[in-house]
Amino acid sequence: MYINNIPYQSFCWVIGTTSFRTAKLNLKIERQLLLLNEFYDEYISNHATWIWNNETQEAYYNFMKERKFLKGDALRKDKDAREKTSGLVDIGLITADRRITEVGSELLRITKTGDYKDNNQFNIDKDSYIYFKQLLKTSINVNENIVRPYFVLAKVLTEVGELTFDEFTYLLPLAISEENTQNVISRIEELRNNVKTIEDIIYEELMLMDNYQLAYKLFLENQVTEHLICLIGMNRKSRNYDKTYYDLYKGIVDVFLNNRHEKTYELYLASKQINQKPGNLWRRFLFKTAHASSIRKNGINLIDENSPFYKCKSEDDIKQVFFKYIHVFKAMATLSDYFDLNRRYFNLTDTLIFEDQTVRFDMIPKYFFEMCIDNIYYEAFAENSCLSESILLQDISNGLFFDEKKIYKRISKELGIVIQTSKQATAFIKDERYRRFNRLIDKKFSNNILIELLSCFETRNDSRIEELVTDEADIPTIFEYIIGIIWYKVSERRGNIIDYMQLSLEANLLPKTHAAGGYADIIYEYESCQEFPKHSLLIETTLADGTNQRRMEMEPVSRHLGEHRLKYGNPFDYSLFISTFLHKNVITDFRYRKNMPYFGKNNKKIEGMKIISLDTKALMKILSNDSTYGYIYGIFDKYYESDMQMPQWHEFLIKEATSSY
Repeated sequence: MYINNIPYQSFCWVIGTTSFRTAKLNLKIERQLLLLNEFYDEYISNHATWIWNNETQEAYYNFMKERKFLKGDALRKDKDAREKTSGLVDIGLITADRRITEVGSELLRITKTGDYKDNNQFNIDKDSYIYFKQLLKTSINVNENIVRPYFVLAKVLTEVGELTFDEFTYLLPLAISEENTQNVISRIEELRNNVKTIEDIIYEELMLMDNYQLAYKLFLENQVTEHLICLIGMNRKSRNYDKTYYDLYKGIVDVFLNNRHEKTYELYLASKQINQKPGNLWRRFLFKTAHASSIRKNGINLIDENSPFYKCKSEDDIKQVFFKYIHVFKAMATLSDYFDLNRRYFNLTDTLIFEDQTVRFDMIPKYFFEMCIDNIYYEAFAENSCLSESILLQDISNGLFFDEKKIYKRISKELGIVIQTSKQATAFIKDERYRRFNRLIDKKFSNNILIELLSCFETRNDSRIEELVTDEADIPTIFEYIIGIIWYKVSERRGNIIDYMQLSLEANLLPKTHAAGGYADIIYEYESCQEFPKHSLLIETTLADGTNQRRMEMEPVSRHLGEHRLKYGNPFDYSLFISTFLHKNVITDFRYRKNMPYFGKNNKKIEGMKIISLDTKALMKILSNDSTYGYIYGIFDKYYESDMQMPQWHEFLIKEATSSY
């Protein structure tokens, strides 16, 4: 049988496209909407109609660069502009010709106002609720199969409770039809019972496809040549990419079938020719180590004794195993590559918790889908025609009905609590988030890690900061978040820090946006006790230094405190300004606010304000000393009341606050 080509066919879904692969997805989507809206208005003022052609695309690229949304110079500006906006098309926020849709406009309004506060039954932010509805509507065409990934995810999670990261990565995206989804659910059980491996399951799913069956038949029936390897490899880009597998195959035959153990190192070198993740998978599959020198020295002794090639008695046996793993490892590399995209898009909804290498629904979504999944699952493999429209949840599907009584009854029964109203549900969810946040702090943010993070902020080791915290927020936002955690610890975990931070948090309780304009970064509330009176502490954070700090921070910090004091009338309320660097004039200005009146509306005024400045080095010492807020408040108050002058005033305050005498 002569066949010149076996076409590659997709075997899984991915949300979005790899050309729109990005961290900080939430922030960048919303910035893109703002930029597209501004660019459209500017374009229409100079042209009669909107045309999304190569010229417009190049102009938009330059526009993004002017607005510092991107850096560098793309070889194809038009292509880059298309790629940078493709993710918004995929989830219905803009049309194919980059016009903002109805639902995109809704998200844009929220972004412009900064009003993200939840007003829905899922207790998630407004923007997250929009993303939730969009993901419910989003469908993907996989080899003429329509699949809605969120529906499939909801079905699988409802059936199995939670997914490990491996199950989420390698098995969930294989659910491209009703049959495949049922297979995935049953095979997850087999995986957990050690009946099958992930590799076995992927291979079984691939072999349901006609092209893999044909390739397998050809491979077994013909003499292995470089041409045949490239043919049955079905590389998506070019057959030539698979030429390296021919040397790998020959090496396997030599070592395992012909017992030419002296060829072991050559086999290793052949595996090194295979690039990226598939090559790594092959090396882990064949060898006990990845160290070339060890393999050169010890040869056959470093071949994994569990290798299935050892069981092969003929070249046909070798072919069967080789065919399996050439395709399984390619598939695993693809699925691994898609994990990040799928996680980021699902994460936009704030309905899922990704932690401890598992994926599960947050509380309300869990019980919601348990109630309705059977009524909506038939739509999992049908396209929704309202992707670009701003519609109610129930208009997406009649089955998406939030039956409060039934959901709250189920929560009450399973958790042994009484929830009958949305108010009670909200209170319980807030309490549960607070408990989870404390567990997160204990697990993820020890004092040593917090001190390391403060050092990273000083040196702007952004990659390490993102590694330790998240890459879904910018560095100033993460700084604010970490300062909030530190001060919560210093305050001996008084009050609900989640309420005090003016940040939006993901379902994972990691930061995702800046504080809303017009507020202090953190407003900490203290009840009266022996060590201090009842008061609010407004914590302001910045990474700005030098002249920028003077320009950006001096006025807002005093204004926030002044307006807060005028609104609440508590003379004990004060501000704490924290930065990696403190400009002397900023410290001085804040110190002498003690003697300056502040005027608000209608000529209302307060006499003097208390603003204390700390840098991150002082904060490190406070953490290292396990100093408490009760002690620190006394120091702050003592020096605020003193008549000592700058700069000695601040130097002595820091020394005493950090126990550095």
